[in-house]
Amino acid sequence: MPAVKTDKLTKVYSSPLGFQKVLAVDGLTIQIEQGEVFGLLGPNGSGKTTTMKLLLGLLFPTKGTAEVLGRPAGDVATKQRIGFLPEESYLYRFLNAEETLDFYGRLFEIPRRERRERAARLIRMVGLEHARKRALKGYSKGMARRIGLAQALINDPELIFLDEPTSGLDPIGSREIKDLILDLKRQGKTVVLCSHLLADVQDVCDRIAILDRGQLKVVGPVSELISIKDLTNITARGLAPAAVDGVKAAVKNSGGEVVSVDHPTTTLEELFLKVIGKK
Repeated sequence: MPAVKTDKLTKVYSSPLGFQKVLAVDGLTIQIEQGEVFGLLGPNGSGKTTTMKLLLGLLFPTKGTAEVLGRPAGDVATKQRIGFLPEESYLYRFLNAEETLDFYGRLFEIPRRERRERAARLIRMVGLEHARKRALKGYSKGMARRIGLAQALINDPELIFLDEPTSGLDPIGSREIKDLILDLKRQGKTVVLCSHLLADVQDVCDRIAILDRGQLKVVGPVSELISIKDLTNITARGLAPAAVDGVKAAVKNSGGEVVSVDHPTTTLEELFLKVIGKK
């Protein structure tokens, strides 16, 4: 059973007066497997956030269907198994980190002792032990992202939606969050993330989908999509300088060892600009 499956998912927004309609998502058909990190990319207005809200049941589709963890998107029982970090976390500013996680743990009816153990573990995981007693109103944007991520994980979800998870973080914090995403994958969890930081996506995602004006333009494994098929790299060991320009046969004849033969890659940024027609 896939973690997420959509079939011709479509969302049309109407203006308040009904004069103009906006096609936000146009016939989206994708499948996200359990245990993978999936990136949802696209320029502003491409339908990424709308797609995420449709999968979370925060919006209703105009046409098409969406299933999450084997149930229709928005199913109340299924939401117990989902974590969500929005682009802007709206948390209670006068609570501290421990109180915030305790509050959300209560919403999931987690027993008190387990709730406290999870909160302590998550605070350590996101690097906020030094500020666990500080009110959230005193947090920087990067710290707010960290506690928001901890809140998204308080119910130990199977499927986690992350919208711009590294926004506001310095390079060290960004690396820590990416390592955390990879650790969630190792635990068997499914992660769906949106990000404008394409290098971050390239570091952690197994597969990506690029949307433009509500339409799916490309989907597939990152390694395959950024591979340059008409070029070949040969990495060799033990070659004499005169043999550097030789072909594979010359490498063997000169006593060298062919370590690998593969395709060089472009970057996810280059692929993104090419797909949406900006290059």
